[in-house]
Order: sequence, then structure tokens, then C-alpha cells
Amino acid sequence: ILQGHVDVVPTGPVEQWQTPPFVPTIIDGWLYGRGAGDMKNGITANLYAVEALKAVGYQPAATLYQQSVIEEECTGNGALATILRGYQADGVVITEPHREELMTAQVGVIWVQVELNVRPVHAGFTSSTFNVIEACFPIMQALRGLETEWNTNKMPSFADVDYPLKFVITKIEGGDWPSSTPARCRFDVRIGIYPEWDVATCQQQIEATIRKAAAQDPVLAQFPPTIRWHGFLSPGYVLPAGSAVAATLAEAHEAVCGSPLRHHKGTALTDSRFYGLYQNTPALVYGATTKNSHGFDEAVNLDSLRRVTKVLALFIAAWCGLEPVE
Repeated sequence: ILQGHVDVVPTGPVEQWQTPPFVPTIIDGWLYGRGAGDMKNGITANLYAVEALKAVGYQPAATLYQQSVIEEECTGNGALATILRGYQADGVVITEPHREELMTAQVGVIWVQVELNVRPVHAGFTSSTFNVIEACFPIMQALRGLETEWNTNKMPSFADVDYPLKFVITKIEGGDWPSSTPARCRFDVRIGIYPEWDVATCQQQIEATIRKAAAQDPVLAQFPPTIRWHGFLSPGYVLPAGSAVAATLAEAHEAVCGSPLRHHKGTALTDSRFYGLYQNTPALVYGATTKNSHGFDEAVNLDSLRRVTKVLALFIAAWCGLEPVE
């Protein structure tokens, strides 16, 4: 299986981009645009690796699935749907942009939303110093404390990675009028967890931290926060050492690039977890060099993309075997 995802994250303020985000633009060997890095380039490499073989008169001698999936950026349900439909292979390569390196471990990810609700009054007549937007801050600080605790107690999978678990406040919104005290504030947090950990147990710790912090405020003790779990509730994944499919990819990489395939551990999540956890299939993450994924001026290095495409062509030839195009 060669897989990539077609969904992208929002652009943010387009005036912050040096080129229009949905107008592909090449500057100094880099192709700019939203999704150019994460990860239309990977799908391109998957497709053109097979086309390169066909151009010299050959095709894979074994079944090769090309999978373009949705929802990678929020749930992974697109990849999960391919499994539910019965697609399975003896190896998976997901061409996420990873600097022409093999990702051997990745964290799990949890999305949580915290919402506070109180009764609003006229801002000029309020007799309370309580503000529901400001009340979010102690909860955020409590979550920051949990982040520090989790990163201090490292698991073996990320023992050699500095501060691998990121708790990031990604959205906040509250209030609806400048002269009314805000009735509501909600914020979203993206939380990393170790592959060794159980998602449900982590949820319990996160919720306990939020509720303990809220209970310190006499107003929030009367109006406890609403906690929502939406999007990612995903375990991490560690690629088993010594798989034949990884060795074959490493040989193809060295043949093209002239240097051994380097490894790294990822503090973000990919769809590879589904195949490893639910099908017991070695799932490799390997792709081109990019910059500014999820940010402004996202881009892929075109020389790197060409190398990765060549690596995939050699990998397919070695793993699937070749036969003449009919």
C-alpha cells in the first residue's frame, strides 16, 4: 500500500502568505502552496513512482494499492475506512514529509475542548471581579503542569527525545459584545501522549486536572466546565524493529541518495498507526523535505521530491517484483 491524504488545514490569514496559498508557485526550487508539503507531494511521489516504472516498460508484479484518503488532519477516519473495506497488504508506506528519513515512532494525540458558561451582565454594572475568559487561564496553567509532569516521566519509546509531548492551546473564543461581561468562553487543546499509554486513562487524567483547577474558583464550582472530546482520540505507534519492508526501503534510499537511511521519532501523528495497531502490518512513514507545514508559505523541495519518487520506484521494484507492461 502506498498512501497519502488529500485533506489540508486552513490557510489562516492569506495576506500573511508571500504567494496565494492555492496558486502553486515555484521559487528557488521550492513549490509553495497549502498542501504542497502536507501532503500532496507524497501522493505525487506515490503515483509517479509507478509511472516511472511504466515509462521503461515495467509494472509491479504483485498487487499494489494506491490510497488517497481524507480526514488525516483531524481523525484518521479515511485511512480507517480503507481497513474496514478490507484493503490489506504485507507493507505500507505513507509518504508524509519527513526529510527523507524513516519515522520509527510517533506520539498519540488527543483533542479536548473546555467550555465555561456563566450568566452575563452589563459591563458597567458588574459587581464581580470574575470574568469567564480570565477564568480559563488557571485551567490552562493546570494543563501546562500536567504537560510538564508527563514529559518528566518519559516512556522508553521517547526516552531520547527532549520534551516530546506537546500541550498546545490552539483555539480560544469568548464573549459576544464589548459592553457585556462574557457569558461563555471555550478553548481547544491538542495533547500528545506516549505510544505505551492508554487513551482512556489519559482522558481521565486530563479531565481530573481540568475539574480540580475549576473547583478552586468559587464561581466555577457552581458552573463547572463542560469537557468535550472531539477529533483525535488516537494512540501512538512504534514501528517494530527489523521488518523486511523497512530494510528494503533503506536499500532503495541508499541506492538513490548515496547515504544510509536515517531514522527519527515524530512528535506528531500519522495514519500509519492504524495498519500497525489493527492489521499488524509494518507501516513506514517516509517522504520529502518540506517547510512550514500547517503554517504560512508551506512548500516542498522539488529536488527532494524527485529523490523520494526514485526511491519509491526502486522500492516497488524490489518489494513487488516487476513484469513487462501488457
